[in-house]
Amino acid sequence: MTTLIQSSITPLVGKSLAELTEWVQAQGQPAYRGKQLHQWIYERGARSLADITVFPKQWRTAAEDTNIGRSTIHLRSVAPDGTVKFLLRLGDGHIIEAVGIPTENRLTVCVSSQVGCPMACDFCATGKGGFVRNLATHEIVDQVLTVQEDFQQRVSNIVFMGMGEPMLNIDNTIAAIRCLNQDIGIGQRGITVSTVGIPGHIRRFAEHQLQVTLAVSLHASNQTLREHLIPSAHRYSLEALLDECRDYVRLTGRRVTFEYILLAELNDCPEHALELGSHLRGFQSHVNLIPYNPIQEVDYKRPTEARVQKFVSILKKQHIAVSVRYSRGLEADAACGQLRASAIRS
Repeated sequence: MTTLIQSSITPLVGKSLAELTEWVQAQGQPAYRGKQLHQWIYERGARSLADITVFPKQWRTAAEDTNIGRSTIHLRSVAPDGTVKFLLRLGDGHIIEAVGIPTENRLTVCVSSQVGCPMACDFCATGKGGFVRNLATHEIVDQVLTVQEDFQQRVSNIVFMGMGEPMLNIDNTIAAIRCLNQDIGIGQRGITVSTVGIPGHIRRFAEHQLQVTLAVSLHASNQTLREHLIPSAHRYSLEALLDECRDYVRLTGRRVTFEYILLAELNDCPEHALELGSHLRGFQSHVNLIPYNPIQEVDYKRPTEARVQKFVSILKKQHIAVSVRYSRGLEADAACGQLRASAIRS
């Protein structure tokens, strides 16, 4: 006789092998079924217990309403460079975005951590739509499983640079990182978490001693300019943010990446490069320059290649490690800063 216990409202995606084993035993099944369930969820992309053909038919029928925790693809958009943007419909009807970015040797997934974003950065499409809620652990992990399934290719890298501010959903972000690492097998050093900076949260993040890359969205070389671009910056001075980043380096031994979107004739002038360099000299860090990706709501301009290279040159002369990131998926509105909460329940 099959026993079915609705033991948890929490979906199965995001659970560890030990937790899944405990769950199957609560359903009256032998412990070894936990390993089978783990393999079918994380390696074979099962979307329901009915998909798991190694399970007894009687149990699959009895447990057919079990919530595994998978989203559905609402819309799929492909850019000429092969980047794919996914609009994913969650269980409550809200829609989030995830992006699959293929290169010759790897597949990167840009994941969202919230529905919308409360930070309201002036140059970013996501913030224009406002904030709805945090994503649960399974909703973050599901994005990776969806992209992996769609591409029929193992995901190698994760960037928390989609919709939302990961540090405002820090517990679920950390739980998702552990699942992506331990259950899906993505190395922590292949995972990047991006933040605008929330007071105290970078130190809190450092205490978990993860081997991920921390990327701090700086985007300005002084406090006045940063407050213009990032409204939340008025509650968190540039000096305090950089002090917290230094603590992160001290606590983890890992360098910090600083993201800096270049906006033509606003923050891309030589004096800005000199000012930025003065803040970062002697800092275990790397500057990632991102030429602005246009959105409809504002009229910022993308800098010329000459201005980008001048900025690079000035930083290098100050012995600052720097590179330029040219975003993928521009034509599909899947590039950095273009993800929006088209999330609108539709």
